[in-house]
Amino acid sequence: MQKARLTSLLIVCAAVPLVAVTSADADTIYVSRYESRADKKVFVVKYASRADCIVWRAPYESQARGRAKWHFVQYESRAKLKLFYVKYESRADLKVYFTPYEGRARCK
Repeated sequence: MQKARLTSLLIVCAAVPLVAVTSADADTIYVSRYESRADKKVFVVKYASRADCIVWRAPYESQARGRAKWHFVQYESRAKLKLFYVKYESRADLKVYFTPYEGRARCK
């Protein structure tokens, strides 16, 4: 009986760090209304060849692993990165192109 408790405790302890690492790897993005509250200023380009990053919008947070796979959240407190879309390319810190294909997501 005591061996069974110890085994179940080890399984639970081993699983908890894996969940924490998985959620920390996700790139959750919040789009700010105010430039001063954003971490990066972003410009969306029309062609993939002009982009610094080709980004795939992940429908679920668990799918957003990697630099170019983003999951957009509604609340600023849940975001790992806050963005502000700029009107002019020259004011941007990062130029992105959104792709519908997960396999094409990459950053230069």
